[in-house]
Amino acid sequence: MRDTPARPLLVILAAGDGTRMHSRRPKVLQELAGRPLLAWVLETARALDPTEIRVVISPKTQAVREVFQDADLHFVDQGEPLGTGHAVRVALARVEGNPRVLVLYGDVPLIPLDELHALLNVAGPGQLALLTAELDDPRGYGRILRDPEGNLRGIAEEADLAAPRDRAIHEINTGVLAAQARDLVTLLPRIRNDNAQHEFYLTDLVAQALDAGFQVITRLAADAGRTLGINRAGDLATAENTVRALQVARLLDQGVRIRDPARFDLRGTLEAGRDVEIDVGVILEGAVRLGDGVRIGPYSVLRDVELGAESEVFSHCVLDGVKGGERVRIGPFARIRPKTRLGPGDRIGNFVEIKNSSLGRDSKANHLSYVGDAEIGNGVNLGAGVVTVNYDGANKHRTVIEDDVMVGCDVQLVAPVTIGRGAFIGAGSTIVRDAPAGGLTLARSEQKTIPDWKRPGPKG
Repeated sequence: MRDTPARPLLVILAAGDGTRMHSRRPKVLQELAGRPLLAWVLETARALDPTEIRVVISPKTQAVREVFQDADLHFVDQGEPLGTGHAVRVALARVEGNPRVLVLYGDVPLIPLDELHALLNVAGPGQLALLTAELDDPRGYGRILRDPEGNLRGIAEEADLAAPRDRAIHEINTGVLAAQARDLVTLLPRIRNDNAQHEFYLTDLVAQALDAGFQVITRLAADAGRTLGINRAGDLATAENTVRALQVARLLDQGVRIRDPARFDLRGTLEAGRDVEIDVGVILEGAVRLGDGVRIGPYSVLRDVELGAESEVFSHCVLDGVKGGERVRIGPFARIRPKTRLGPGDRIGNFVEIKNSSLGRDSKANHLSYVGDAEIGNGVNLGAGVVTVNYDGANKHRTVIEDDVMVGCDVQLVAPVTIGRGAFIGAGSTIVRDAPAGGLTLARSEQKTIPDWKRPGPKG
């Protein structure tokens, strides 16, 4: 029986400020599908069950420490960034024992987990394991140099490729490598900075390893596109397309009906039941849960939303922090804001805004209404233009509408106020006091007509 490899030590390089991104944010904090690049790398890293994760940062990337405050992360300050080789050397300054070390990059977010498992499995004592990839267009990347028998003889940066045959090489260095800690501690000090940038490049570790008699093992990535780093805004857009394709493939395999995969974005997680349908232009963010038979109409945005079975969101809706029961109907053109709870069978129509409110079963707000800081019971019907006036200029107040209330059109409910069970509120009323159960409450000025009134004419 084969022994299970010991748990690795992971080193993640995150000291680059990302000048080519033309952004004030460190590169590893640029967002991919709704999450920082480093978050994607950490998700994969944790799946490797490491003994420790060491993240190398620099004075220019201290914001990384502020964003990622996870207890399992150990941040290493590189100080003056003197190259990737220097970064790894600083990260391994104090290591107990001789664990296998895997070097990853905070701006390379999509490397498959199985590639990293395979790389670690071949990184024994006296061995350096290197992940390579083949690109149709390798420009800008260091090339893997081999002898006529295919044996590795080194890595050359593109600027150092003098021979045309070397420039034609399509196998590139990803920078991801694995080795025993003691071997790295032995080899890293041998790297020199006699180059134009006066930096210690981790790629030079390969030449040092070969000179020292180490076995350098290369593994060719199955999907080259997922091994590439993010350096420019264009790279980020390409990665978004890759993530979208991966997510759509997974959801389609689960039976989710996505009308047009090229016009769907998942920037978080989606738990979907059977027969879920998603139309074009839909964006899902955060944690979204859709029950059986849920349909999401075109150009809607859902963020941290849970909808019960057979619910439907019509076109051009924005839902944020909403929990809905079964058979809810929302939209079109509705905005439902955080801390909103919709009961089974509720109907929320066009140009309705709701926030921090709960609605009971089978209640309706179908047209042009604002419901804020309200508790609404079962079977309530809010007419067009109903507004809960919840803010007095300093504080928010609650509106309570009990079961089976009918609120007429163009009514203002000035909170704090309670509308009793079964009450009717006449259209055009401004309600400033509690309305009793069962009755008809009106709050209108007397209608008058001035028969001899003359419309003002233009002056001059």
